[in-house]
Amino acid sequence: MKAGIHPEIKNTKVTCLGCGNTFESTSTVDEISVDVCSNCHPFYTGKQKLVDTAGRVDRFRARTEAAKAQKESLGKKAAKATARMEAKIAKSETTEAPKKPKAKKAEKPAEETPKTEQ
Repeated sequence: MKAGIHPEIKNTKVTCLGCGNTFESTSTVDEISVDVCSNCHPFYTGKQKLVDTAGRVDRFRARTEAAKAQKESLGKKAAKATARMEAKIAKSETTEAPKKPKAKKAEKPAEETPKTEQ
């Protein structure tokens, strides 16, 4: 190893934000904060625990609820539009356009053709 280019390794205090557990390790910084440690991680404990960091779960649930509400409102709008179109079609089928009477041709008096005697 080259001398003078590597950072100094020192004992570090690690604090878990999930359960409050503290332990020592080695690192180049003095203190480390972690969200989940081996005392509270579901893999090590065998228990499912929901760790909510900075309200991420709540934000996710709010987004999914907003998406569902938007989908329902779009569904309602589509249903209304479909109902309007069906009503319009039904109305056009029931009320047929009135037929215009045909204009009668003016009858010309038959011209008498001169009869020729033979």
